[in-house]
Amino acid sequence: MRTRAPTPLSPEAAAVLSGQNRTSRRTVLRGLVAATGLLATGCGMPGTRQDPAACRATDESGSDKSLVVSNWPLYIDVDEDDESKRPTLDAFMSQTGIQVTYQEDVNDNNEFFGKVRNQLSTCQAIDRDIVVLTDWMAARMIRLGWVQPLRKDKLPNVDANLLPQLRGRPWDRKTEYAVPWQSGLAGIAFNGNVTSEVRTVEELLTRPDLRGKVTCLSEMRDTMGLILRSNGHDPSDFTEEQFDGALNTLQAAVDSGQIRRFTGNDYAQDLAKGDIAACVGWSGDVIQLNFEDEKVQFVVPESGAMLWSDNMQVPNEATHQTNAEMLMNYYYEPAVAAELAAYVNYICPVVGAQDEMANIDPELAENELIFPSESTLANTKVFMALNEAQERIYEQRFQQVIGA
Repeated sequence: MRTRAPTPLSPEAAAVLSGQNRTSRRTVLRGLVAATGLLATGCGMPGTRQDPAACRATDESGSDKSLVVSNWPLYIDVDEDDESKRPTLDAFMSQTGIQVTYQEDVNDNNEFFGKVRNQLSTCQAIDRDIVVLTDWMAARMIRLGWVQPLRKDKLPNVDANLLPQLRGRPWDRKTEYAVPWQSGLAGIAFNGNVTSEVRTVEELLTRPDLRGKVTCLSEMRDTMGLILRSNGHDPSDFTEEQFDGALNTLQAAVDSGQIRRFTGNDYAQDLAKGDIAACVGWSGDVIQLNFEDEKVQFVVPESGAMLWSDNMQVPNEATHQTNAEMLMNYYYEPAVAAELAAYVNYICPVVGAQDEMANIDPELAENELIFPSESTLANTKVFMALNEAQERIYEQRFQQVIGA
């Protein structure tokens, strides 16, 4: 979900892909980053706005039972005895007769944007019917007019079962253009082997015993969203002055030496080893680490966490929108969503899946990082939708502070 460039596989990542370990896509991406230490950052390149109504292809779903999906690596359930099989996807194809070409070619939001921008900016097809992109990039695709509006009557399961906290997001108020595939939290992670519990962002950024043992994310919306919340502001609706105040808080932590560095997923290895004591981190990473060491824990800060999603969208000139909507609707069946969540271990965006998970794995059904309680979700925010000018200005200011 986050910003990084594709790199050669580390031995750990290669082992995962060969089926030697059961893990999430973030573990592999963590290995990719570790292989070179490189992170792709920045806002991507601008595009030319289009009118989705004028860039709409004839829907061939009635006569052509096919579908092309672009998703992130290791973001779907796989049969552990035969990695060529994807049980939920195979069941969809069997039930519907729709043959799905499932591509794991979204390695980085900006990189994927660069791959398709020339076609979408000139109203040309990209030969995909569904693309899965993170909130901020999904919002940009909507802002540019590069994705098709979805038909609510084709998505009854989504309408009925989408988590309330993922409805009315500021960049897609009516869930007209994006359906969450999986979600996660940005909050605090700490290693209890080397430090006491860290409950607040203020503690993370100022506590003397943590000085030089803290990392923060290079993803602006997560790090700044948490600081905005800690400062008493709403990251889903803030002013430039409030953003600059949060940036000053971050700058002070940098100047004092509290923050060792800014990272992508590679913080997880340092956290697991105790090389860092605490950090701003993602719930999907920490749940994997917690399986190995229960003293590595994720905390929703007292001021609240940030909620993010990777989202299914139908790009302009897609020729199988009805088939695409059938797939979206299928994955919002609670039993199907539970089977997917049992494998990928991210927050399941589907109401009713927790009850189904109890039949698959009762322990996972009680895991707060897969099925957060209502009180936890009530204490989350989605980052504000930014226009093009805001995105450029805020990213530039943030990059200056983190030294990117």
